[in-house]
Amino acid sequence: MSKMYYAEDCKVELIQGKKVSIIGYGSQGHAHALNLHESGVDVTVGLYLASKSWKKAEEAGLKVRTVAEAVKETDVIVLLVSDEKQVELYESCIKDNLTRGKYLVFAHGFNVHYGQILPPEDVNVFMVAPKGPGHTVRSQFLEGRGVPCLATVYQDVTGDTMELALSYAAGIGGARAGVLETTFKEETETDLFGEQAILCGGVTELMKMGFEVLVEAGYDPASAYFECVHEMKLIIDMVNEGGLSYMRYSISDTAEYGDYSVGKRIITEETRKEMKKVLAEVQDGTFAKNWILENKANRPFMKAKRRQEQNHPMELVGKKLRKMMSWLKK
Repeated sequence: MSKMYYAEDCKVELIQGKKVSIIGYGSQGHAHALNLHESGVDVTVGLYLASKSWKKAEEAGLKVRTVAEAVKETDVIVLLVSDEKQVELYESCIKDNLTRGKYLVFAHGFNVHYGQILPPEDVNVFMVAPKGPGHTVRSQFLEGRGVPCLATVYQDVTGDTMELALSYAAGIGGARAGVLETTFKEETETDLFGEQAILCGGVTELMKMGFEVLVEAGYDPASAYFECVHEMKLIIDMVNEGGLSYMRYSISDTAEYGDYSVGKRIITEETRKEMKKVLAEVQDGTFAKNWILENKANRPFMKAKRRQEQNHPMELVGKKLRKMMSWLKK
């Protein structure tokens, strides 16, 4: 396992001595900006003039400037807009306002790793990537805790970039939980593979297929939804809390026996082979190329699939059943 850093390894005063601009005020942007601000950092939020977030950020007590102005006025520029919007924003508002010795920061390595953004050679570049959504980064900070982060340096011009990256991680609360050293390559490729093969692509297809098999066999769609979708959270929460062993300790012996005896019949060696193909496509840039071209073509495939998936019977049944669950956040 790579080196792990904690609060005692991170000098928060380093980031407190810099002017920081957070470019974007979405899920991660608002969390980073507010957490840094409350950690005693001079923070400016960079937005386009017509942004609906401008007023929100000001009402939260933050300075707001246009992106170009924010980059000019600050030492540390943190790019927290979505991957597909970063390149155009970088080219139009950021690149020409970067000067020697500034720090360009990312929370995901996609555009740097695949060469879509080419930082100037005289600028420091690092990444701090919280392993959780922005609202969790914010809520954990407010509770005196933090979300674990990945951190790495891509370019170190001034010789202190890793120290500043750790300081930044401390400023957003991540060092309270732990900061794991990584690389842009490792963060990008493992993140994309995990999303596609397991967390999003793999899990959603598994749930959907289980639902379809039960319904096609004549079972009530509501029962199929409860067994193949709703209870997924219960299992994952236990895995998250204590690993597979804790989950297996917590479920019935019947369920545990079924786990051992059937799991490999569903997730087979053919699945492993396909996973390796998915990983290869991430590593050789095939996925990145396809995603970049999809965006340039105004996302025809993604829009069509989104429409189709939203109308899948499992989604329609789930929408009705979730009305019964008063504890769910709306």
